[in-house]
Amino acid sequence: MNSNTGKGLSVKLGTIELKNPVIMCSGTFSSGIEYNDLYDVSMLGAVTTKSFSLVPREGNKPPRLCETPAGLLNSIGLENEGIDFFINEHLPVVKRSGFTIILSILGADAAEFTNLATKIRKIEDDLLAVELNLSCPNVEKGGITLGSIPDEVENVTAAVRKILNIPVIVKLSPNNNNLAELASRAKNGGAEAISLINTIIGMAIDINTFKPKLGNIIGGLSGPAIKPVAVAKIYNLYKEKILPIIGMGGISDWKDAIEFMLAGASAIGLGTVNFVDYNAGKNILEGIASYMGSKNILNITDIIGKVKVR
Repeated sequence: MNSNTGKGLSVKLGTIELKNPVIMCSGTFSSGIEYNDLYDVSMLGAVTTKSFSLVPREGNKPPRLCETPAGLLNSIGLENEGIDFFINEHLPVVKRSGFTIILSILGADAAEFTNLATKIRKIEDDLLAVELNLSCPNVEKGGITLGSIPDEVENVTAAVRKILNIPVIVKLSPNNNNLAELASRAKNGGAEAISLINTIIGMAIDINTFKPKLGNIIGGLSGPAIKPVAVAKIYNLYKEKILPIIGMGGISDWKDAIEFMLAGASAIGLGTVNFVDYNAGKNILEGIASYMGSKNILNITDIIGKVKVR
């Protein structure tokens, strides 16, 4: 790794301190264990685990993945082995490897998130933060996701924050038009930061069979195709000065990462690119460091939100 990689790269998101702004997105890196065979994952700012629920989830029926021009449609359905699996199986390994971990959790309502937080309390010293994945449908609210309902965002965040003594991050979906309101309610609930954007709703159809290419019909679009949408959402939310932002959505290289930070992201999340380049985290981190050297930038925080709007 470049000897200059560690210089001036530390960032803060509220009380969350990272040695550098490169974070792995939930669901694309597992808990970092497999990738650690390819490069030293501990060099990254943090690894966000896939989302764990109170009990195991089977996920959606296949096919679950579909490539599209400059993107990837997925309909995994949040399949996971349950929070006890992470605590008992993954956590001991990541502790030995020295990863900085953000634990992603998901639930159907505030009660489920409360139960999750209660389990997590015994391991919170091993975590940097908890990210709330609010994408589960709320049956009582007509099937819309928790993250679309301002009251639920605040209630769930507050419920988790009441139990845990570590920072809480709330992941917001770009499929909502009230991001500023949702971010404000997350802040009211005690969140330290927002992660944005999650996937965009999409669909693909096989013209030979006339059938949808995903078993669940509708999926989430990620990859370079959504990058301009992500940059705009981050820029607009940053202007509101509500909470620090972990920016994600289509980042493919270090130039994309810099663009996200100029738009207002305090840190950046890498997702789909990990399926294309297993060394993406290492390469992007080194690219950011080289860019800083070429521009005589002493601290990466100096470029956050510094886009020059004519």
